Order: sequence, then C-alpha cells, then structure tokens
Amino acid sequence: PGKHRNGSGSNASPTTDGESVFVYFKSGNFAALGLDGKIRWQTNLVEAFGRDTLFWDHGTSPVLTEKFVVMSRMHHGESWLAAFDKITGALKWKTARNYETPMENDHGYSTPLVIRYENKQALLTWGGEHVTIHDASDGKLLWSCGGFNPGGGKNWPAVASPVVIGDVAVVAFGRSDRGSPLLYGVKLGNSKEPASTNHLWMRTDTGIFVPTPAVWKKHIYLLRDRGEVECLDPLTGKTIWSDAFPKSSANYYGSPLMANGKLYAAREDGAVFVANVAEKFELLSENQMNERIIASPVPTGQRLLIRGEQNLFCVGKD
Repeated sequence: PGKHRNGSGSNASPTTDGESVFVYFKSGNFAALGLDGKIRWQTNLVEAFGRDTLFWDHGTSPVLTEKFVVMSRMHHGESWLAAFDKITGALKWKTARNYETPMENDHGYSTPLVIRYENKQALLTWGGEHVTIHDASDGKLLWSCGGFNPGGGKNWPAVASPVVIGDVAVVAFGRSDRGSPLLYGVKLGNSKEPASTNHLWMRTDTGIFVPTPAVWKKHIYLLRDRGEVECLDPLTGKTIWSDAFPKSSANYYGSPLMANGKLYAAREDGAVFVANVAEKFELLSENQMNERIIASPVPTGQRLLIRGEQNLFCVGKD
C-alpha cells in the first residue's frame, strides 16, 4: 500500500530496450525481466544503499542509456544516481548528489532525462533545488545550475520532471496546487563553466506540481492539477494561449501525452480527454474508463495504453 491514497508500491514506470523490461518497486526490488516474464536478474537497492526518507512513495522510474539502466534517489540523506549493467544487474557507477535545502526540498520524485550534451550521452537530473548534467558513461558531474529558491520556500519536493528543447530546460518548482508556483527556463551551459545560477526566465504566476509538461513543435504544454492547459514559448516563457478541460473536483496526476497535434490527458476519476492543440485549444472528446487513473497514457504504434486502478486498457482502431 502507498503512504498517499494515490500512491502504491509500484509507482515507477517500467522501461524496456525491446529485449528486457526493467522495473523498480518501493520495497527496493530492482529487476530485469525477459519478454517471457522470466526474471533475468534481481537486486534490492534498499538493502544495498539504505531505506529512503521520502515523505511519500517512491516515484522515480528507471531510465536507459546506451550501456546501462539508471536509477536515482533524491531524499534527505545520501542521495545518488547509479548505473547498472543491463545484462547482469552489476553496479557500474554510483555518484553522490547531495544539497542542503529547506525541509522536503531535497526530496525528489522526478525521473532523469537522457540527453546529448557536448557530443556525448548524458543524464539531466532535477532535485535538491539543482539541475545537474552527468556523463552517462561514468556519472561524472559535467554541469549544474542552482538558484531556484530565492525566497527560501519549504515543503517543495521535485515532482514533475523537467523537459528539454534544444539547449533549454524547462523546470517546474514550488507548489502550484498551493498558490506558490515557480517555472524556470534554463539555458544548458558548458562544462568549462560547471556551476551556474543563470536562468533565461522565471514565472511566478503559472506552473505545475505533479504532471510533467509535454513538448511538441518547439512549444511546451503544461497540464495543471485541476485541468488548466497552457502553451508556452520555452525561449521566453511567455504564454501563447491558455484554456482548460471541463471542471471537476478530481485532479490530474498523470502527465499529458502529445501525438500528432493532439493532447491526451487522464483525470483521476477515470475521464480521459483528447484536445487538438495544433493552433489553439479545441476539446475533441471525453471518454470515461469507469475506474481511477493515476498513471500517464502511453502510445504504442497507433494505439494508446491506459493503466487504470484495476485494468490495463488498449485504445485504438481495429
């Protein structure tokens, strides 16, 4: 069971390279399974590195690089980023990632991004009030950016993952659900200037807390917890348009999905919406799955997978 009514022991999304499926559970169990469901290797990161001190349930998902499967833990205590061999599960590198912050701001539920940085594969990670870039081959810190909390706010964990367009990362901080949003645009610097507090722009009037933004055609799409949708220019942070899905007492916890100019969003009460956002916001459909949905929709070919509380739905044309 989860600490939060919307949490569970399996918050982390599985990931696959087409040969193995990599999974993580809040018990610490971390494993690779074949496509036949047989366990190829299994380890326990709680036993290896200690129990997390997160106030809520673990939410970070494993990510794949060219060589490794990577996990991270951001909490009050020894925070880290670690890479494991895809075939054997052996630890290949582990790097500390510790920052002093106000209460709970060192807690992280976001997932690292795999990016290209200075002609190499790298991991962009958000948490502890810092964006960091690490060499994917050995975990070496290449660049970091702080300065995200000038007012010293607290109880602001990193939940939504950042998104990157070109050399700009858009980072959500603060608590939009409590009237204190912060949204930043950060230009990714170079490793010759490894520490930065420079931001392209900052917004204090808009932001997100849980859903990670979507990216499409050089625009950023925010889905706030109560269904407001906003399209932004990532270079300036300026709002291009804003609108909303139908009002409800239910929240949005899953991240929005963009496909062919259409935005898909699942609400916790089981409603799944589709909107055309190619030019402006136009609601196309509302579908009720009749069970709670916390997870994000996932595309596969011309179909959509939706994980409900009890069932896995596949939506598409016959």
